[in-house]
Amino acid sequence: MNRPEFDDIFIQLALQLAKRSHCVKLQVGAVLAKDTRIISIGYNGPPSGTYNCDEQWPGIGCPRDVKGGCSLAIHAEQNAILYALSNQAAVTGATLYITLSPCLPCARIIFTVGIKRVVYVQSYAAYKGLSKEEGLEFLDSFGVKVEAYQQSNYNNISTI
Repeated sequence: MNRPEFDDIFIQLALQLAKRSHCVKLQVGAVLAKDTRIISIGYNGPPSGTYNCDEQWPGIGCPRDVKGGCSLAIHAEQNAILYALSNQAAVTGATLYITLSPCLPCARIIFTVGIKRVVYVQSYAAYKGLSKEEGLEFLDSFGVKVEAYQQSNYNNISTI
């Protein structure tokens, strides 16, 4: 019997979760898992109770901050981590599956809460046109295992 690997399952879920995002720039999804169990999920967007960018500012998205970033957005990994911690879930030793590799500020949070592995689909540096992957380099330098997602040989998985 050919069964999917958990990496495949959790990345596919993250890809589906990204479609829930209201962001007009880029939709990102995240799954936080430990010991083959899902701890939390998240996708990028504004804090609950504020505006949905695609509804409040159709086609253009939320206003930008002084650095050019979204003024309302919480990153997908932040949402997943915040939800887990707000529900007293233990995240130490967990794996974060994410559709876009973490930026440097998110990498600091990932390390601080004790996540030990990050599996990502797309490069944040490539998306932003940066010369290096600061978030991944930070995580790697402090012992967090970082991996670009490699689809298994499970033949029923949809392509990315």
